Order: sequence, then C-alpha cells, then structure tokens
Amino acid sequence: MIRRLSLVALGALAIGACTTAPAPAPEIVEVVPEKPKGFVMPEGYRWSHGHGPEAIEAMKATFGITELGPNEFRWADELPTEGEPRVIVDLKTQMSFAYVGDTLVGATSVSTGKAGKETQLGFWPILSKHKKYRSRKYDNAPMPYFQRMDRFGIGLHGGHNPGYPASHGCIRLPEEYAAKLFALTKIGTEVVVEG
Repeated sequence: MIRRLSLVALGALAIGACTTAPAPAPEIVEVVPEKPKGFVMPEGYRWSHGHGPEAIEAMKATFGITELGPNEFRWADELPTEGEPRVIVDLKTQMSFAYVGDTLVGATSVSTGKAGKETQLGFWPILSKHKKYRSRKYDNAPMPYFQRMDRFGIGLHGGHNPGYPASHGCIRLPEEYAAKLFALTKIGTEVVVEG
C-alpha cells in the first residue's frame, strides 16, 4: 500500500510539473561591436603611421588651410628653440610637412616619383646635404638644396613641382621652401614617406 501511495504521489508530482504556462521570454542582449584597438590605416593609404593625416590637421590649426596648389607653401614666422626636426612626405596628397619636435613649422606641395619610378615608402634618414647639386643620372639636371635619403641618390630638393607625381623618385619641393628646409635639417634627420 505504501508502495502504491508512493507511485500515486510521484504521478501527481509529474502532472504538477507539466504546465501550460508559457516559458519566460529569453533575455535579449544587444551586442555592440568593439572599436578596433590600436592603429587603423587611414583610408586610401597603402602604408601609413598616420603622420600624413595628422599633419593635414596640424596645417589647418597652424596655417588655416587644408590644401596647397603646385609650388605653394607655408612656413612659420618663428621656429621652436627646442626639439628635433623631422619631415613627413605624403604621397597620397602630394604634400610635405616640416616639424620641430611636435610643432608644425612648414607645409608644401611636392612632386614625387611617377609611375615606374615611385618614391619609396618608409622611414629614411638624411644621409648627406648639398646646397648646389646636379644629377649624375639625369642629364646633369640641377637639384638645389639636395638632401639624399638613400644610397641610390633619392632625396629632397628644389625643382619643378606640377602638383602631381612627375619625378624619377625624388621629392621635388618649391625652391624657396627647399632652402628653408635645408637650413632646418641635419644629417640623420628622419624623413617619413607615407602613401
């Protein structure tokens, strides 16, 4: 009899456990994608550490402009007394920027290497400086205020600046800007080429 009672009690419990009440709705959790951590390549660049886009923002703040036409440049009236010079070249925008420490002191349009002779990306030190220089490869062409960046003769210098890539790999600057940059830099000054 006890055995029968136990089975009846178990049956009642089982029936009580079956209910027609709906189950509680599942909790909805909204998943927000995380922003990428670290550096994100600026749009339109093959290689960049972000110096080119940052320099354009600095140019807006310092000189009140966002672009420069062929042979145009800006140079600060006063230069900081402390900080190392550095140069940023942006192949995408065909512009170059001069800094002393973290302060932008100059901005200019440039003409870099044309198709097949592209200016190489990367970090380059200024290896030698020559106020009056002529090309050994290209018909003794004048390259005033030449600052060599590699062992093959690529560098910064004054020259024809149509506002688009037209050189054999060098970075052509308006000659007056090239003179100011030449006076600012020294052997070992870093040149960052992005694009």
